[in-house]
Amino acid sequence: MSEHEHDDQHDHDDEHDEATHGTDPLTGVDPADLHAAVDALAASLHSYVDTAVGVRAEFGAQEADEDPRILSLESEIGGHNAALYDLLHARLGLHADLTGMSWGDEEEGDADAAPAEPDVETFHVGFVVTRGASAGDRTLDSVLDVVESGGAEIAQAVVDSGFDVHEWGVSRGAPVLFDEDADEEEE
Repeated sequence: MSEHEHDDQHDHDDEHDEATHGTDPLTGVDPADLHAAVDALAASLHSYVDTAVGVRAEFGAQEADEDPRILSLESEIGGHNAALYDLLHARLGLHADLTGMSWGDEEEGDADAAPAEPDVETFHVGFVVTRGASAGDRTLDSVLDVVESGGAEIAQAVVDSGFDVHEWGVSRGAPVLFDEDADEEEE
Protein backbone atom coordinates (compact mmCIF):
# COMPACT_ATOMS: atom_id res chain seq x y z
CA MET A 1 0.00 0.00 0.00
CA SER A 2 1.42 3.38 -0.94
CA GLU A 3 1.68 6.28 1.50
CA HIS A 4 -1.07 8.11 -0.39
CA GLU A 5 -3.43 5.13 -0.28
CA HIS A 6 -2.76 4.86 3.46
CA ASP A 7 -3.49 8.56 4.01
CA ASP A 8 -6.61 8.39 1.85
CA GLN A 9 -7.99 5.58 3.98
CA HIS A 10 -7.60 7.64 7.14
CA ASP A 11 -9.13 10.79 5.59
CA HIS A 12 -12.63 9.28 5.34
CA ASP A 13 -14.54 9.41 8.62
CA ASP A 14 -17.12 6.94 7.28
CA GLU A 15 -14.42 4.24 7.31
CA HIS A 16 -13.73 4.80 11.03
CA ASP A 17 -15.40 2.65 13.64
CA GLU A 18 -17.51 4.93 15.86
CA ALA A 19 -16.50 3.10 19.05
CA THR A 20 -12.77 3.60 18.52
CA HIS A 21 -12.98 7.08 17.03
CA GLY A 22 -15.89 8.45 19.04
CA THR A 23 -16.00 10.81 21.99
CA ASP A 24 -16.89 8.17 24.60
CA PRO A 25 -14.19 6.41 26.63
CA LEU A 26 -13.15 3.04 25.25
CA THR A 27 -13.08 0.25 27.81
CA GLY A 28 -12.44 -3.47 27.72
CA VAL A 29 -9.62 -3.32 25.17
CA ASP A 30 -7.40 -6.42 25.18
CA PRO A 31 -3.87 -5.07 24.62
CA ALA A 32 -2.34 -8.45 23.70
CA ASP A 33 -2.04 -7.75 19.96
CA LEU A 34 -0.72 -4.25 20.68
CA HIS A 35 2.02 -5.71 22.87
CA ALA A 36 2.76 -8.33 20.21
CA ALA A 37 3.28 -5.54 17.65
CA VAL A 38 5.64 -3.74 20.06
CA ASP A 39 7.52 -7.00 20.70
CA ALA A 40 7.98 -7.54 16.95
CA LEU A 41 9.26 -3.98 16.57
CA ALA A 42 11.61 -4.40 19.55
CA ALA A 43 12.97 -7.66 18.12
CA SER A 44 13.72 -5.92 14.82
CA LEU A 45 15.43 -3.06 16.65
CA HIS A 46 17.61 -5.50 18.60
CA SER A 47 18.46 -7.27 15.35
CA TYR A 48 19.33 -3.92 13.79
CA VAL A 49 21.71 -3.05 16.63
CA ASP A 50 23.45 -6.44 16.45
CA THR A 51 23.73 -6.23 12.66
CA ALA A 52 24.93 -2.62 12.74
CA VAL A 53 27.68 -3.49 15.21
CA GLY A 54 28.79 -6.35 12.96
CA VAL A 55 28.63 -4.30 9.76
CA ARG A 56 30.65 -1.45 11.33
CA ALA A 57 33.27 -4.00 12.36
CA GLU A 58 33.64 -4.80 8.65
CA PHE A 59 33.14 -1.41 6.95
CA GLY A 60 33.36 2.35 7.43
CA ALA A 61 30.33 4.40 8.44
CA GLN A 62 29.37 5.51 4.92
CA GLU A 63 29.56 1.97 3.54
CA ALA A 64 27.65 0.63 6.56
CA ASP A 65 24.81 3.09 5.91
CA GLU A 66 24.38 1.56 2.45
CA ASP A 67 24.88 -2.09 3.44
CA PRO A 68 21.97 -4.24 2.17
CA ARG A 69 21.56 -5.89 5.59
CA ILE A 70 21.15 -2.47 7.24
CA LEU A 71 18.76 -1.23 4.55
CA SER A 72 16.68 -4.39 4.80
CA LEU A 73 16.35 -4.08 8.57
CA GLU A 74 15.48 -0.38 8.29
CA SER A 75 12.70 -1.31 5.89
CA GLU A 76 11.52 -4.06 8.25
CA ILE A 77 11.49 -1.62 11.18
CA GLY A 78 9.53 0.89 9.09
CA GLY A 79 6.99 -1.84 8.34
CA HIS A 80 6.66 -2.69 12.05
CA ASN A 81 6.23 1.01 12.88
CA ALA A 82 3.46 1.27 10.27
CA ALA A 83 1.78 -1.90 11.56
CA LEU A 84 1.86 -0.57 15.12
CA TYR A 85 0.44 2.76 13.97
CA ASP A 86 -2.37 1.03 12.06
CA LEU A 87 -3.15 -1.21 15.01
CA LEU A 88 -3.25 1.70 17.49
CA HIS A 89 -5.43 3.61 15.04
CA ALA A 90 -7.83 0.75 14.39
CA ARG A 91 -8.09 -0.46 17.99
CA LEU A 92 -7.91 2.82 19.93
CA GLY A 93 -8.53 5.58 17.40
CA LEU A 94 -5.12 7.10 18.14
CA HIS A 95 -2.98 8.89 15.59
CA ALA A 96 0.25 8.01 17.36
CA ASP A 97 3.39 9.93 16.43
CA LEU A 98 5.89 7.27 17.45
CA THR A 99 8.55 7.63 14.80
CA GLY A 100 9.54 11.28 15.20
CA MET A 101 12.88 12.18 16.76
CA SER A 102 13.47 14.70 19.52
CA TRP A 103 16.58 15.33 21.53
CA GLY A 104 14.69 17.43 24.08
CA ASP A 105 16.94 20.49 23.82
CA GLU A 106 13.96 22.79 24.34
CA GLU A 107 13.24 21.31 27.74
CA GLU A 108 16.75 21.07 29.14
CA GLY A 109 18.13 23.59 31.55
CA ASP A 110 17.76 24.78 35.09
CA ALA A 111 14.12 24.48 36.18
CA ASP A 112 14.61 27.34 38.66
CA ALA A 113 16.17 29.72 36.15
CA ALA A 114 14.18 32.54 34.66
CA PRO A 115 13.01 31.81 31.12
CA ALA A 116 15.52 33.14 28.61
CA GLU A 117 14.13 35.33 25.88
CA PRO A 118 15.48 35.11 22.34
CA ASP A 119 16.96 38.62 22.51
CA VAL A 120 18.98 38.34 25.72
CA GLU A 121 21.92 40.75 25.88
CA THR A 122 24.67 41.47 28.40
CA PHE A 123 25.67 44.95 29.57
CA HIS A 124 28.88 45.84 31.42
CA VAL A 125 29.97 48.79 33.55
CA GLY A 126 33.68 49.08 34.22
CA PHE A 127 35.70 51.15 36.68
CA VAL A 128 39.42 51.87 36.76
CA VAL A 129 40.23 52.36 40.45
CA THR A 130 43.37 53.39 42.36
CA ARG A 131 43.80 53.86 46.09
CA GLY A 132 43.26 57.45 47.09
CA ALA A 133 44.62 59.08 50.28
CA SER A 134 41.20 58.94 51.97
CA ALA A 135 40.87 55.17 51.44
CA GLY A 136 42.74 54.62 54.69
CA ASP A 137 43.53 50.97 55.35
CA ARG A 138 40.84 49.68 52.95
CA THR A 139 42.12 47.46 50.16
CA LEU A 140 41.14 47.48 46.51
CA ASP A 141 39.16 44.29 47.22
CA SER A 142 36.81 46.37 49.37
CA VAL A 143 35.78 48.19 46.17
CA LEU A 144 33.87 45.04 45.21
CA ASP A 145 31.43 45.67 48.07
CA VAL A 146 30.75 49.19 46.83
CA VAL A 147 30.38 48.02 43.21
CA GLU A 148 28.09 45.17 44.29
CA SER A 149 25.85 47.59 46.18
CA GLY A 150 25.69 49.80 43.10
CA GLY A 151 25.01 46.78 40.91
CA ALA A 152 22.01 45.86 43.05
CA GLU A 153 20.64 49.39 42.62
CA ILE A 154 21.20 49.30 38.86
CA ALA A 155 19.58 45.85 38.56
CA GLN A 156 16.53 47.09 40.48
CA ALA A 157 16.31 50.19 38.28
CA VAL A 158 16.37 47.97 35.17
CA VAL A 159 13.59 45.78 36.62
CA ASP A 160 11.62 48.90 37.54
CA SER A 161 11.91 49.92 33.88
CA GLY A 162 10.06 46.76 32.83
CA PHE A 163 12.94 44.47 31.93
CA ASP A 164 13.92 41.12 33.45
CA VAL A 165 17.42 40.83 34.88
CA HIS A 166 18.30 37.14 34.63
CA GLU A 167 21.78 37.42 36.16
CA TRP A 168 24.17 40.03 37.39
CA GLY A 169 27.49 39.96 39.18
CA VAL A 170 30.65 41.84 39.96
CA SER A 171 34.27 40.92 39.47
CA ARG A 172 37.70 42.47 39.71
CA GLY A 173 39.97 42.71 36.70
CA ALA A 174 37.60 41.38 34.03
CA PRO A 175 33.92 41.56 33.13
CA VAL A 176 31.67 38.96 34.72
CA LEU A 177 31.26 36.09 32.25
CA PHE A 178 27.81 34.59 32.00
CA ASP A 179 26.98 31.32 30.20
CA GLU A 180 26.08 33.07 26.94
CA ASP A 181 29.44 34.88 26.93
CA ALA A 182 31.25 31.55 27.29
CA ASP A 183 29.26 30.14 24.35
CA GLU A 184 30.15 33.12 22.17
CA GLU A 185 33.88 32.70 22.92
CA GLU A 186 33.74 29.04 21.84
CA GLU A 187 32.39 29.95 18.38
